[in-house]
Order: sequence, then C-alpha cells, then structure tokens
Amino acid sequence: MSANDSRHFNAPLAWLTLCQGLFLTNNVTFMAINGLVGLALAPQGWMATLPLTAYVLGGALCTGLVARHQQRYGRKRAFQMGLAVAMVSAGLCALAALIGSFWLLIAATVLAGYYNANAALYRFAAAELVGPEGRERAISWVLAGGILGGVIGPQLAQATRDALAAPFAGAYAALVVVAALAMVALARIPFPALPHAPTGAAGRLPPGVARQPAFIVAIAASALGYGVMNLLMAATPIAMAVCSHPFSAVAWVLEWHVLGMYVPSFFTGPLIRRVGVLPVLVVGVLLNAACIALALHGVDLMHFTAALLVLGVGWNFLYIGGTTLYTESYPATHRVRAQALMDRWVLGTMTLTSFSSGALVTTGGWQAMNLGALLPLGLLALMLVWLRTRPAAPGAQESVAA
Repeated sequence: MSANDSRHFNAPLAWLTLCQGLFLTNNVTFMAINGLVGLALAPQGWMATLPLTAYVLGGALCTGLVARHQQRYGRKRAFQMGLAVAMVSAGLCALAALIGSFWLLIAATVLAGYYNANAALYRFAAAELVGPEGRERAISWVLAGGILGGVIGPQLAQATRDALAAPFAGAYAALVVVAALAMVALARIPFPALPHAPTGAAGRLPPGVARQPAFIVAIAASALGYGVMNLLMAATPIAMAVCSHPFSAVAWVLEWHVLGMYVPSFFTGPLIRRVGVLPVLVVGVLLNAACIALALHGVDLMHFTAALLVLGVGWNFLYIGGTTLYTESYPATHRVRAQALMDRWVLGTMTLTSFSSGALVTTGGWQAMNLGALLPLGLLALMLVWLRTRPAAPGAQESVAA
C-alpha cells in the first residue's frame, strides 16, 4: 500500500501493525496479572487494582511529555524511547514480584505509563503512512494488530506464571523481550516528518476547533468507550476468582475479550466509509449495553466469556469510530497537541475506572458495577443524539493526513 493507495500492501504499515500487536501483548498481560499480583501484595483488598490504575495514571500524566518528545524528536525516535521505558519498567515489575514489594510494583507501573501514552499514538501515526482516502482503513489495520496481543498475552501470562520464584514474575520478565522485539520492528518504519508546529500561544488549538461537536463527541466516544470497557475488564479477573473460576478460565475469557476488541478492525474502517461514523458509534453503545445485560444474567464461564466478547466489539466500534471522527476535526499543524489531548482524556478516564473497578467489585460486587456502567453509556448516547442534530461546521478543518 503506497502513500496514495490504501488497497495495496504497505510494508511500513505492516511493521507498525506488529508493533501494535506487541504493545497489546504488554497491555493484555498487564490486564491478566496486575490485579492478581496486586491482590496478593496489597495491604488492603480494595487496593488490588492499583497497579492497573498506576499504569493508566502514568499514561495520563505522560501525555504532554510524550507530545513534546514526538514533536521534538520525531515519531521514530520518540517511539523508541517508549520501548526503552517499557523494558526498564517490566524489569522493575518482575523485581517487585520477586521481593514482594507492592509499592515498587506501583512505581514500576507508573513508569510504564510513558510507554502506554507513547504507543497509543501508533493509531495516529498509521494515518500518516497512507493518503487521506486510506485513513480509516489504516487506523483499523494497525489496531487489528491487537489480535496478536489477544492471543499471546493470556497465553504468555499462563506459560510464564511460575517461571521464576514468585508468581507472575516470569511474565513481567518476558515483557522485556516483547518490547525488544518491537524495537526491531520499529526500526524498519520510515515515518514521514511531522509538520512544524507553532510554539507558544500560537501552538494552542484554535478556539473554534475545541468547540466543534465532532471534536467533543469524538473524545467522549473514545474516552467513555474505553472507560466502560476498562471498568468491566479490569474487574473481571477478580470477579472470576471470587466466583471460584481458575486462572486458566480467566486467561480464556481475556483472550476472547481482546479478540472481540481487535478482530472487527478488519471491517470497521470499510464499514465507517460505507455507512458513516455516527451509525457505527451508535452500534458501539448498543453492544456495550448488551454486554451489561449478559453480565447481569449470570456468573458462569459462558456469561463472562460472552459479556467480555461483546464488550470488546463495542469498544472497537467506539474507539475506531471516535478516532476516525477526531482525525477530521483539527488542523494538521496541531496534530500532536490534539492527539495528546484526546489521549489525556482517554487515559484519565481509564485511571478513574481502573481504581473504581477494584473498589466496586470488592465492595458492591460484579452486578452493582455493571449497573453503574449504564450511566456513562447513557451520557454517551445523549451526546450522539446531540451530534446528530447539530448542523455540520462551515468549512472542514485541514485534515490530519494533509
């Protein structure tokens, strides 16, 4: 696939897709084990998901720093810096598990947040590797790399669970190798230069951009979609443990969840181009509601699997739809600042839901937490109605892919 034709093979995009898959291997492994390691080491049970919270909080805190590094050093060098941090932080997580230090685990996962915020920009970099007509497809294909993480992550956690002296220390150590492999793949990608960004007051987003309904709803769809998904997903290993499901069952459910998140990426982009982004966002909300209905119906393995699978597909529609809508709402010269702003909202929302999921599932229970997830979904549904009734802004903003 050349820069002008998204229908043909594009080697840089394929390598970036592999980097995304290795990034999601890291994330899915964290999803599978951070809450369980936290539960084993935390002074209080409600603190079990703090390592997950620390990971996304670190990402939220690093979005501005990552944006400055991307603009200063360019895509490739900044992404390489993120992978270097990933290797160091994974090694520290392994050490924390080995010596039984909860607070070192927290510090290491906060540090890993830099990698989280950094690699989250892969999807935007994908849009820059193709022409404007291939933007939706490129975003979808790179996010489809998450299938690799969905397959490898749970199996990696299971296979390396007892590789070292402490449970899951071997899984953290294996993530050092995963990041090193991503470093090799990244070296093969010739990223185009970022456009010069204005500095000082001129570098701020123009006021009219942030007031656009599409800009606001795109952030809301991505942030609330990710927040609801994270709320339910982060609590799933703990909820299943409370229901006496073995870790092998947890790995199974997470594998299907992540496949639900990323397999639809093969057709989400073309679907958006065919029917428009708003219908895809509406279906994403409906799928999230269906997940909650399934979760409230029972706590057998079948219920957990079906609910998390549907949740993953709903997240895919909201996240790819929100990202696609967003790339059409800001000037190309402000792309790094705008992208950092979106990810600050996404990771900030994930921080809140990661923390609250542990508290809710250990105090109120699995069903109460699912009922609470209806509130942000209702808010997002109202915002989609608002977007539908608003007239299009006069004059499109300069495309991110320009």
